[in-house]
Amino acid sequence: MNQPPNPAWPQQAAQPGCWWHPNRQTGLSCARCERPACPDCLREAAVGFQCTDCIQGARRQDRAQQKQYQAAGLGQRTIAGVRPPKSVLVTPILFAVNVLVFLVTVVQAKSPMDNNVSSLFQWGELWLPATLEGNEWWRVFTSGFLHYGLIHIAANMFSLWMVGRPLELVFGRARFVTLYFVAMLGGSAANLLFDNLDSAPSVGASGALLGLIGAYGVIVIKERLNPTWLIINLVLNVYVTFQVPGISIFAHLGGFVLGGLATVALLYAPEKDKLRWQVVGIAVLVVAVIGLLVWRDAQFGQAACAFGSQQGQQVYGCTPTG
Repeated sequence: MNQPPNPAWPQQAAQPGCWWHPNRQTGLSCARCERPACPDCLREAAVGFQCTDCIQGARRQDRAQQKQYQAAGLGQRTIAGVRPPKSVLVTPILFAVNVLVFLVTVVQAKSPMDNNVSSLFQWGELWLPATLEGNEWWRVFTSGFLHYGLIHIAANMFSLWMVGRPLELVFGRARFVTLYFVAMLGGSAANLLFDNLDSAPSVGASGALLGLIGAYGVIVIKERLNPTWLIINLVLNVYVTFQVPGISIFAHLGGFVLGGLATVALLYAPEKDKLRWQVVGIAVLVVAVIGLLVWRDAQFGQAACAFGSQQGQQVYGCTPTG
């Protein structure tokens, strides 16, 4: 069979134009939507090369899924099992409330150093006869927002600001508030359980603050962190507790112990149903303390407490009724 000396090659089909630049012929296409695309319109992706539209669409989809993921309570968690808050809120509020209460007592007493004579101060301080015999149990918590003099409020608010902010980021707002008031309960309960009935009234946020330091100690142990900051704070607080007159030793120890135990309940709860186990652990501690206070209260009689006038000043006192 005879063949032509120069056989003609079959004509190659024209390549499609780029979807975004139709005048540019290309043999490439997007790995996702398979539309033809020139090199300028393709970007390297996890799988092959994708067009700019698909890349942007995937980013929008990822952001939407991430928002849904976070809204469902999922995402990055701290060691306490909470999503870290974007900013601290509880610590500044506690700071402001303490300062505001102090200013009210100063105005009532007309003195920043002798504000203990104000009616609000006397109504809220942890005075054992009024609490145990007069059944004025609000003093367990109101005393934690009262401070005697400028040095007392300044020292405690400095500690609250330095310790509270990082712990609030670790525990989240709800758990941090719980920890703060459980430690405050521990400090007041230790006073009521172990102090004498005729002892001087107790005030200050020291019980709650020592509880926060106890919480930091548990974190240091669990995460094996550098304990230098913790040791310095413990040494300073031990010195102040046992050397400075008028400091409630029981409040410091009670707050430290119960704050540490509450932190153990929060950090060592099982991962499965972690929130439920945390609530159970805190509830057990609170119920145990309340049980001890009920037992302590049963050892005393009843008293009627009210304000009276003494040397031209309003003085809060209690009279036994049985």
